[in-house]
Amino acid sequence: MSFNPFVRTLSLVGFAEFASQQGLNPTDMLRRAALPQESLERHDGIIAFHRYCALLDICQRQSGNALFGLQLGLFQGVNIFGELLYLIRNAQTVGDALDELRANYSLYNGAADIDFDIDGDTTTLSYRVNQLDLPGLPQAEELACGVGVQLLHALLGDGWRPGAILLRHPALQDEEGYRQAFGFLPRFSAHCSGLQFATSELSLPLGAADTRLHQLTVEHMKKLERLSAGDLPSYVRQLLRHLLPSGRATVEKVADCMALSTSTLQRRLTREGTSFQQLLDETRQDMACRYLEDPFISMVQMSGLLGYSNHSGFCRAFNRWFQVTPLEWQRRHCPNRQPRLLRDSRLNALQRGTEGDTP
Repeated sequence: MSFNPFVRTLSLVGFAEFASQQGLNPTDMLRRAALPQESLERHDGIIAFHRYCALLDICQRQSGNALFGLQLGLFQGVNIFGELLYLIRNAQTVGDALDELRANYSLYNGAADIDFDIDGDTTTLSYRVNQLDLPGLPQAEELACGVGVQLLHALLGDGWRPGAILLRHPALQDEEGYRQAFGFLPRFSAHCSGLQFATSELSLPLGAADTRLHQLTVEHMKKLERLSAGDLPSYVRQLLRHLLPSGRATVEKVADCMALSTSTLQRRLTREGTSFQQLLDETRQDMACRYLEDPFISMVQMSGLLGYSNHSGFCRAFNRWFQVTPLEWQRRHCPNRQPRLLRDSRLNALQRGTEGDTP
């Protein structure tokens, strides 16, 4: 692959609480892994997968707990799937639910694939990472198995047990720790990491299926950008949308988030037929038009959200993009929506008139 893929910051749900229970400072752990602190607050952001693995590796070393990733996965459980959980829970059967997981996993993780292989009476639900030489990857694989166990418990009941748990790597600590976590010993140095269970369980119905909710969730998730497309410009746009309000949307910051040098990022964007400045302008244009449709966002607020230090800088840029002022654009494209600035000015005029009438 040409550059490090991403995972959603949703993968860190519950991390702060669990890390604290392990005697760690979550903020310090993120800093050591070169991850932004806001990763714990915004679950729709993206982070480089190799830094996610590095975070798990740092945490297991700092806590002295070799099973940090596995135990974090069991702690996170189905919460790690976000809105995808609605698709999974509202499928008709267990097999349909796992199909939804396989088809939509790239919305949240561009570094790994979920699959399930049927071999007679045994089915293997596997987690396969595309890049196998990452420090901390065994932690991430064990975390995925922990989450998988919790998912199938949610679908099949707390009494469900896998036929086997497979781990691609050797044991990270003594076997007793794994027995305590899973209730039995996994198979180590397996051909993949994942879970095995009876094929007959795929046809079991899910009693809570809601067809209408399932369809609504499908429509919503069609709007999300997948992380597996290998589309470098789309990754940059996603990062820009999250960095602009903080005023840190520089090429240096974006390159750092992507674990690339600035020159490498610019060179690869050139090969894609674009540039950082072009993507920055396009992202700002798209965000500006959406903000202008919202009557509750003022022009000053909008300027800050788009990363401008002052309102005049935003207005000049907008005029350059669209050859009209923001207010004129708003009048043309949102005829039924009165701009907040006009409402405010009329309200102020009304207030001045009222004050003038006061004896």
